[in-house]
Amino acid sequence: MRRDSVLILLSLLLAPLLLSWVADPLLGKSGYEVETVNQPDDYSGKVVSTVIRRLPEGKKPRKAVLYVHGYNDYFFQDSMGREFNDSGYGFYAVDLRKYGRSLLPGQHRYEVRDMAEYFADIDSAISRMRRDSVTDIVLMGHSTGGLITSLYMESAPAPEIKTLILNSPFLDWNFTGFMRKAVIPLAAAAGKWLPDVYMSQGDDTAYGESLLKSLHGEWEFDTTLKLIHPAPISLGWVRAIDRGHKQLVENGRAIKVPVYLMRSRRSVYPDGWSPLASSGDAVLNVDSISARGRRMGYNVTEAIVDSGLHDLVLSRPRVRRAVYESMFRWLGRQPEFVE
Repeated sequence: MRRDSVLILLSLLLAPLLLSWVADPLLGKSGYEVETVNQPDDYSGKVVSTVIRRLPEGKKPRKAVLYVHGYNDYFFQDSMGREFNDSGYGFYAVDLRKYGRSLLPGQHRYEVRDMAEYFADIDSAISRMRRDSVTDIVLMGHSTGGLITSLYMESAPAPEIKTLILNSPFLDWNFTGFMRKAVIPLAAAAGKWLPDVYMSQGDDTAYGESLLKSLHGEWEFDTTLKLIHPAPISLGWVRAIDRGHKQLVENGRAIKVPVYLMRSRRSVYPDGWSPLASSGDAVLNVDSISARGRRMGYNVTEAIVDSGLHDLVLSRPRVRRAVYESMFRWLGRQPEFVE
């Protein structure tokens, strides 16, 4: 046997022993573990993703959730992992490349030129779920993570994924008039040739303030990983998002698994922070979420959440309790997740 063949065989046999789960430095006291995954270098150099997991009472159940965060985000929602664990699900999340735990020194935050770049990060998480003997996966995406997971499910999704849950997915730009008809198309076109040119997102901090405990919310998170003041976005990012939106529209009802589409009842547009920011989706247009989301598959169930924030599981206690109860009722109707 050739030496390289022997090395490949040994690496496959030893892979389960080489996994490096360690206590999560951000959520470690809550029972979370992380593993850093080296991904192939891209146009900016070294790239990693990070898989996070929390298992119910040390068990490795056959059913589990894989959560993909949104833009300007990382996984910090400890309570969400606990909710799924308490209902018998293993919980996994991924911090995508150039986000959160995966942001390396010198990297531009959120840099991407094609949304398919993130598919390897999802696949890496799923490979670790397989090693934990997970056979039935609930893929869950929030905001930009909802766009990414939708595109992933249209491509060549892992067969273990039985359902898709979308939490306020970013399926369309929340712009009208000149921005939609001129600025975004021009920025997206320029992104092919000038991907590293950055543009400001303005100074609206209302949504971030509605979440952060030290301001007007009830959540604690690392504000160097999830910024309160929006970071500039690159033209390459605009192009990648715009192409992703168009692909979903062009492909029509391409998602084969059941989809649970969740969104707030209304969008809100506060001028700076006010209580209005805590009463609806202050980031996306909920009508666009509904219109595009319902056309992504033949088995889409829409859930409308009164007073839901953009990240519905971070809404006020009464609201998020209703969100979880609604999700678990729906999952309880899916054959793979019936006990």
